[in-house]
Amino acid sequence: MKTAVVTGASAGIGLAIAERFVRAGWRVALIARGAERLADAKRQLEAQGGTVLILPADVADAAAVNAAADRIVSQFGGIDAWVNNAMSTVVAPAWDITPDEYARVTATTYLSQIYGTLAALRIMRRARRGAIVQVSSGLAFRSAPLQAAYCGAKAGVGGFTDSLRAELIAEQSPVTLSVIYLPGVNTPQPTWARNKTGRAQVIPDPLFDPRLCAEAVYSAVCNPQREIWVGRSTWMMALAQRLAPGFADRKAAGMRQAQMGEPMGPRAGNLDEPASGPARIDGPSTERAHRVRHEFLTRSQVDALKVGALAGLFIAGVAARAALARLSHRSRF
Repeated sequence: MKTAVVTGASAGIGLAIAERFVRAGWRVALIARGAERLADAKRQLEAQGGTVLILPADVADAAAVNAAADRIVSQFGGIDAWVNNAMSTVVAPAWDITPDEYARVTATTYLSQIYGTLAALRIMRRARRGAIVQVSSGLAFRSAPLQAAYCGAKAGVGGFTDSLRAELIAEQSPVTLSVIYLPGVNTPQPTWARNKTGRAQVIPDPLFDPRLCAEAVYSAVCNPQREIWVGRSTWMMALAQRLAPGFADRKAAGMRQAQMGEPMGPRAGNLDEPASGPARIDGPSTERAHRVRHEFLTRSQVDALKVGALAGLFIAGVAARAALARLSHRSRF
């Protein structure tokens, strides 16, 4: 039986990923800060027939992550897949986020992926097998307002992973690396995140089901891909950023108001301490969430879309020049 490790696994996308591996017959090890919610997640997954190990740990603590990896190897004999999913954020204008808050978001969203990857590699390089999956976001390449700390941290994940991938290729390692770029997802996170805006956070449409994200992660382990992009909004943002970054800036500016919900007081959220509440996958907007399998693409498919878009722009440009030439010719008679 194979073993998958999932960080940030007590709720939301992490719990959906763990559930997907359990349904496929894998053992799962769950890492998160909140012991109570981890225990609840364990009960839910065991009720579905899963073999589950829970490891309360702060993923921003490298020593704790390494200790968790050793415990997993001791109990299960090895690690076949490691999914770095943990994250945190502060919803606020960039100038209202403190240096300590930037440091904490960076530690839980970026450094945690480094620590998890290094812990996995320590085991996988020796075993000459394994898959590592980084859970990132479309906001890594097209940032949004009120999310400066999170966007910056997610952008760093791609740079670290690309560098590491080249090193693994150079040593001819069979360990695989994949990055999953996610859209807006219906998880409990908006109800837990630190929020300093005075308004509840609303994730704009289109919104997607966490189980679609879990399917993409499981696909990356079973059929490794360099990158998988989930949700039409993810590749649309990427195309806009590549082809018309100024236009993408203006569109992103409009997202500020779109994220503003009902008035609320400042919320400390789960930045420094785990939020209370049960282990649950879904957030408050289930009726809006899409769960269509064709809503995720591999990197090669996205590149084909980019080529098609560029070709369309080129053809449109040629046609426009030809039309202008005809008008100019007619005006001389």
